[in-house]
Amino acid sequence: MSALPAKPHYSIQKILIAGACVVLASCSSNTMSSSLVNPVNWITPYKIDVIQGNFVSKEQVAQLQAGMSRDQVKAVLGTPLMSSLFHADRWDYVFTLKRQGVEPQIFKYTVFFKGDQLERFSGDAMPSEAEFISTLSNKRALGKVPVLEATEEQLKAAEKSGSSKAGAELSSASASEPAGPSSTVYPPLESSKQ
Repeated sequence: MSALPAKPHYSIQKILIAGACVVLASCSSNTMSSSLVNPVNWITPYKIDVIQGNFVSKEQVAQLQAGMSRDQVKAVLGTPLMSSLFHADRWDYVFTLKRQGVEPQIFKYTVFFKGDQLERFSGDAMPSEAEFISTLSNKRALGKVPVLEATEEQLKAAEKSGSSKAGAELSSASASEPAGPSSTVYPPLESSKQ
């Protein structure tokens, strides 16, 4: 019995094909975001803040009491964002704030009625009006506010410099104007053939 040779038959072509498959498989993986690869996505345009729904504050929620009528609840919280024909005993207040570079903020609050009277209410922990306004800061650095009042000395100095400039302008304007009537002729504004 003769022994088979123990030499493996690896060819360069098979090794290159296997290497190409590994490279292509690594390119198709989702470990790297496509937005990082594409240079067009490096520049993001400005996106405006999108505010949707009715903001319900902690102060408004504190005014709710069981037994209030629908009109009283509407006066306190405003018109509900959603009121369904199939769920006439339920009003939903949803408020969404989407801003660039910040996770969207979503607040939901629901009031339940029994007949025309408020039975119960529940929802997310609502921020106070002051807390909500502080989250709206646009991080814009405002420059120094100019002084809007002039002192008596500044007014007198401006009056003196204004009168001397006015006199100089009158003398230069009179020197540049011709002595006779203007020789420029303009066409009539309206046609006489109408």
